[in-house]
Amino acid sequence: MGKYLLRRVLQMIPVVLGTTLLIYALVFALPGDPVAAMFGDKPVNQAVAAQIRSEYNLDKPFFVQYLLFLKNALTLNFGKTFAGQPVISVIGRAFPVTIRLALMAFVFEGVFGILFGIVSGLTKGKWSDQIILVISLLLISVPTFVTGFILQYLFGVKWHILPATAGASPGFIDLLMPAIVLGSVSMASIIRLTRTEISTNLSEDYVRTARAKGLSNFQVTVRHILRNSLIPVVTYLGADIGGLMGGAMITERIFNIQGVGNTLYQAILRGEGTLVVSIVTIMVMIFVVCSLLVDLLYAVLDPRIRYA
Repeated sequence: MGKYLLRRVLQMIPVVLGTTLLIYALVFALPGDPVAAMFGDKPVNQAVAAQIRSEYNLDKPFFVQYLLFLKNALTLNFGKTFAGQPVISVIGRAFPVTIRLALMAFVFEGVFGILFGIVSGLTKGKWSDQIILVISLLLISVPTFVTGFILQYLFGVKWHILPATAGASPGFIDLLMPAIVLGSVSMASIIRLTRTEISTNLSEDYVRTARAKGLSNFQVTVRHILRNSLIPVVTYLGADIGGLMGGAMITERIFNIQGVGNTLYQAILRGEGTLVVSIVTIMVMIFVVCSLLVDLLYAVLDPRIRYA
């Protein structure tokens, strides 16, 4: 188990470095001059512009900028934004909102995805199974921004059931509709994954043996079918936590949520490479750590992986 954990941790290092290098290169290649954009329509003062470039290391070659970023990132010193605010402070204000949104979406997709997946798997071929499959197919097929705008118009503007936008300090009710939108696609995937696993396990030999021993349908379902069917689902849910953090950008833009996604979008528009790479680096770390925890959970559940 210790060797497996060490191997997975060592595999994380090139993933994080490669991702940050790629993002830094993409930001570096963006057209336009972010320093000139700071002056707006006013004439660019070359002396002031040179001072700003020197302060933010924009006058140095690409790899020098990247190495300086890595050096500062090791001490969680991500520098300052063009507005003079510490990057870590900007991220600290944005991340709690996105984390609450992602956790609400996670609970929504996990509870309803597994519930509807169990119903669909146990009633395969019946009308309830067909309805659930059609709904899940629609959720997977329709883009998130379309689902967001539809729910925003119906529940927020027309029927006034939920707030149409989240505002500056969103609460549970403000984040409820965005969380449903964010978790809808993953919920549909969980439904189909749970249904497939249950349908497959229903025809396995160990299920027939359990029924031959006199166990009731409820005991067979809970003790054997669900226990084996939900292992891949739990793995998917664990890996999806990081995905929800990354997928929050579109949802936050639709509902005007001042979280990580919205902050990242604004930073890209302003050409603030340090802020963009800092946010992406933290999000990659969250995703990688979640994936590692899922791998460890799977290793505990499956001895073949544990002793590989």
